[in-house]
Amino acid sequence: MLIAQITDMHLKGEGELLFGRVDTTGFLERAVAHVNALDPRPDVVLATGDLVDNGTPAQYANLKRVLAPLDMPVFMIPGNHDARDAMRAAFPEHGYLPADGFLQYTVEGLPVRLIALDTLVPGKGHGELCDVRLDWLEARLGESDRPTLLFMHHPPFECGIAYLDGARLNKGEQRLSELVRAHGNIERVMCGHVHRPIQVRWAGTLASIAPSTAHQATLDLRPGVGLSMKMEPPGIALHQWREGTGLVTHLSYVGDYDGPRPFR
Repeated sequence: MLIAQITDMHLKGEGELLFGRVDTTGFLERAVAHVNALDPRPDVVLATGDLVDNGTPAQYANLKRVLAPLDMPVFMIPGNHDARDAMRAAFPEHGYLPADGFLQYTVEGLPVRLIALDTLVPGKGHGELCDVRLDWLEARLGESDRPTLLFMHHPPFECGIAYLDGARLNKGEQRLSELVRAHGNIERVMCGHVHRPIQVRWAGTLASIAPSTAHQATLDLRPGVGLSMKMEPPGIALHQWREGTGLVTHLSYVGDYDGPRPFR
């Protein structure tokens, strides 16, 4: 089974540029074409938040248009730039999205079980998992011991980029870590938000962050430094479930590059 993870697309309306300079729509169009051209083709796509930039209906309409060519199911969760009700209204055909409340759900019937977590705090940059969301997760984890992947927007760990560490999962991290540690079948916790590829051993499993399909956060590990962006190559994460091995993750850059060339 092959899973493509796209994240932090920050779509504006059609024809609009992010910060007046970043064509996030064009970047996502290229990422969608990249996913469709992969061989083997991914079985599902996970879109891990900050799907649009301001949570408006026009931005979600643009997102829907750009994602439409994908030839496989897409499962999405909100990030801090998203809006639950506008997201629900834009994608009524995505029957996995709950009709009200938090946008948390499970995906069954695949070689691995997928559990989506909603860390959105409206109007805030940081994320939270309140007792209601964590009670729901605890109940879902108790239902099955099958290999399971959790996906959420805000990472529950510090990554060393000061500004984003202040805007990570700021509530519920301790209980989440206890739940993950208690369930050895959780193969990965997959996140977005940071706009960089990052991996860490966390709560007895591996947690990872995928790069943005557009702009990346500047890799600056000095304390107290403000947030800035850098136009490094956009990318997606490819997670391949291999029986007997587990989840193997590759970073796939989006763009035209020289090669492939055989080694001599």
